[in-house]
Amino acid sequence: MKLLQDILFGVSLREVVGSTQLSIKDIQIDSRKVQEGSVFVAIKGIQADGHEFIATAIQKGAVAIVCEQLPSSLQDGVVFIVVANAQESVAVMAHHFYDNPSTQIKLVGVTGTNGKTTVATLLFKLFKGLGYTCGLISTVENHIGDTIVPATHTTPDPIQLNALLQKMVQAGCTHVFMEVSSHAIHQHRITGLQFVGAAFTNITHDHLDYHKTFEAYLEAKKAFFDALPSSAFALSNLDDKNGAQMLLDTKAKKLTYALHAPSNYKGKILENQLNGLVLLVNEMEVHCRLIGTFNAYNFLAVYGIAIQLGETSEAVLTVLSALTGAEGRFDYIISADQIIGIVDYAHTPDALENVLTTIAKLRKGNEQVITVVGCGGDRDKTKRPIMAQVACDLSTKVFLTSDNPRSEDPNDIIKDMEQGLSSSAKRKYINIVDRKEAIKAAVSFAQPGDIILVAGKGHEKYQEIKGIKHDFDDKKIIQELFNDLAK
Repeated sequence: MKLLQDILFGVSLREVVGSTQLSIKDIQIDSRKVQEGSVFVAIKGIQADGHEFIATAIQKGAVAIVCEQLPSSLQDGVVFIVVANAQESVAVMAHHFYDNPSTQIKLVGVTGTNGKTTVATLLFKLFKGLGYTCGLISTVENHIGDTIVPATHTTPDPIQLNALLQKMVQAGCTHVFMEVSSHAIHQHRITGLQFVGAAFTNITHDHLDYHKTFEAYLEAKKAFFDALPSSAFALSNLDDKNGAQMLLDTKAKKLTYALHAPSNYKGKILENQLNGLVLLVNEMEVHCRLIGTFNAYNFLAVYGIAIQLGETSEAVLTVLSALTGAEGRFDYIISADQIIGIVDYAHTPDALENVLTTIAKLRKGNEQVITVVGCGGDRDKTKRPIMAQVACDLSTKVFLTSDNPRSEDPNDIIKDMEQGLSSSAKRKYINIVDRKEAIKAAVSFAQPGDIILVAGKGHEKYQEIKGIKHDFDDKKIIQELFNDLAK
């Protein structure tokens, strides 16, 4: 139990009706989870307005209501608190309620369109390898030391997030590495957290269904760096055209990494093969198991963060050289007759181009590149035609298929993708709506030595159709098809 007045410290209050000298049991933003002694915070969300559920929350036992507008009638015995921004307020309240967990660990946030999961996961693996007890908050899964906690969002809501961080503190975690999405920044899910450092990977076309414009998307990312304290460090990819802009207004220590531009952490690719990269990192040569130019950038980001956290170059490079990336990120298997199957989460035009460009560099001769790709439903429609054209430009054969259609008709999604195809590209693709059948067709089409890319879902073990998540694992399906070929 906590006193309401204590968890309101730092919240911008406009009006208080009743006494905040009140013990509260928990904080809720979902009226269905309210119980006797809860504080209910009414948030105006995208799907619903929490103010409409204030009466329900009170009926279920809420003793205090935090809102942006007072309801027309107030109930005796219930404290009402009017705030300027409910989303921001609940984040600050949650941080206090869970004993300010971010102040008791070294919390590092990673943001950007592509690479967040790989960088955060590699940091977790690296520091675990260096002997620390660590936490990981990522798209794929969350870790509390050796315990895996399923992930539902890239960045959880502030109540779940602070509860998770408190569990990490209680488990003895000294470092926590966290993906920070643009949605989380804009919706104040990370407000109130104390970061010791942040990294920016890159920014490309994504999430315009939410942010509406690229400029708004960019500003959301930048807001994370603008809010960092002077005691933190801010590391940015200087080869990205917006990398320098991320650092403009931050009070944090400004640091950069790059393969081309002069930077604090400078890399050069010496070799790029299917068995990994050979890199020159600040004039030190290192072999790593990661593949592709995009992973060279991820490697540099991880290296730079680790050095800023006080580790030595020798120790970092020794452990880092042996690590593999995150599940579903350039995740490959090879059939008995040497067909290479690659599963990757690439779901933006830039990410797809990066993966296919990497595959092109791995080709030794005239191997075919066969791509299976779709686009998610209820998401940014403007990237659909671009992704289809990128796939056809950089592949021998393309199978346009279903991804996670959600509430949309997958046929309509594919039609949107087809709109971007040039006349030459249209000769390269086949439309197969059923994703499993599309993967099967790609494997049947492949010859020994060919490379199959199944893009878009990566680590996901489901396909979401009309609100239902069906079991679906791209890598498992490829492996089964490869096994059938070997029989």
